[in-house]
Amino acid sequence: MSQQQGLILIVSDDEPPAFAAALGEAMFPVIETGWSDATGAVMQLHPTVVIAAPTESADGRLDALAEQINAVQPYLPLLAINPKIALPENALPFSSGRGKWDRLIPRLRAALRVRTLHGTVLRRLNDQPVKAAIAEIDPVRDATVLLVGRGGGYPALSVALGERMGVVGALSIEAAAKHLNTRDIDGVVLGEGFTDRVVDAFLTVLSEDPRFRNLPIVVTPSNLVPAYDLPNLEVISGDPVYIAANALPLIRQRAFEAHLSRTLRSLDAGGLLDPLTGLLTTEAFDRDFATAVRQTLANGSGMSIARFAFDPANSRAQFDGARLLSRLMRQMDFGTLYDDGSALVVLTETDLPTAQMIARRLCSVMRHTAYEAKARRRNEPAVSIAALEPYDTAQSLLARLNEEGRRVAS
Repeated sequence: MSQQQGLILIVSDDEPPAFAAALGEAMFPVIETGWSDATGAVMQLHPTVVIAAPTESADGRLDALAEQINAVQPYLPLLAINPKIALPENALPFSSGRGKWDRLIPRLRAALRVRTLHGTVLRRLNDQPVKAAIAEIDPVRDATVLLVGRGGGYPALSVALGERMGVVGALSIEAAAKHLNTRDIDGVVLGEGFTDRVVDAFLTVLSEDPRFRNLPIVVTPSNLVPAYDLPNLEVISGDPVYIAANALPLIRQRAFEAHLSRTLRSLDAGGLLDPLTGLLTTEAFDRDFATAVRQTLANGSGMSIARFAFDPANSRAQFDGARLLSRLMRQMDFGTLYDDGSALVVLTETDLPTAQMIARRLCSVMRHTAYEAKARRRNEPAVSIAALEPYDTAQSLLARLNEEGRRVAS
C-alpha cells in the first residue's frame, strides 16, 4: 500500500499500541491519536481505515466514533482490536490470537477492497433510481448467515443471530458444504459439536477455495488458533448474544460488498438489473416477457412461467428468495421481483411438468432459511405455474398464472 492510497488512523490511549509495529512493517502510513481527539482526527485527516483499541469503559466513545464513521462515503472500515464489549454494527472485530498480528494486514486489505468497490460504484452512478437503491440498502436486514453446529448452545445462537438476519442451519459439515455451493451466504458461524480435526479440515477447505476465502468465518470454540488463509476468520467466545453482536459487523460488510457487486452488474447491464435482487427490473421484465411470448408462439416452442409469492410483510424473505432465484435459475431464464412480494420467473423452452420440477427444487433450497427468530418462520413461498398455450397473449398467460395463484392460496 502506498501513501497515495490514504492513511490509517489509530485510536488508542496506549503509546504506541502493540499492533502499530505490524502496520509499519507492512509500509502502511499511520497516524495515532487518543480517544479524546478521535472525532476531529477523522474529520481532518480523511483516513482510509480507522483502527480503534477500545477498553471495557470505552463503549460510549466507540459507539459515537462508529456513528460518525458510518456516515462517511465511500465506506470507511472501522476495526476494533481485541474487543471486550459488544460492538456497533460497523466496527469489525479483530482478535490478535495470542499476541500475534500477522493476520491484521490481510484483514485490512479485505476491508479496503470493499472501500474501493464502493468508490467504484459511486463514481459510475448516473441513474438516480440506482442511487436510491444504494442509499436505502440495509446490509444487516438483507444478510444470510450459515450456522453450523449441533451442541447445546446451537438453539440460543440461532435465535440470537435470527433476531437480525436470515439463518440457514446445518447440523453437519456435509450439509454446510451443500448450502455454500447452492446459495449466497454472507458469513459462517461455526458452533459447538465438532472435533478440532473436523474444524481444521473444514477451515482448510474454505481457505483453498477462492469462492469462500474472503467469507466471514466466526468460530466460537476459543481453543482455536486462526492460522488459515482466511482474512475474515475470527474467533469469538462468550454467550450467544455477545457472539452474534460481534459476528454481525463482519457479516454486514460482506452483505454490503455483495450488494455493491450486484449494483456494478446492474450498471454494466444499462440499469436493466435490480441491484437489490440481481433479477431484471419490472420494466425490463415486462418488455422481455411480451417479446418472449410472441417469439415462442411464432416458432412453436414451449414456455412456462412460475410465480413465487413471498410474505408481503417480510422484505428479508422476499429479497433472499429473489437473490436465490437469480443465482439458481438457468441462464436462458429471466425473472423479476414485484412490489407485492411475488417473484416471476420465465422458464423458456420448458413444458409444465418440467417447470413444476424446477419450482420444487428452488423451493426446497429456500425452505432452509429461517426468519424472525422467535417465530422461526421458514421462507416457504406459495408457488403457482402456468404454461403458454397456442391462443395465449402475455396478458392472458399472466391472468391464468394469477388465477392459479389465487387457487393455491385458498
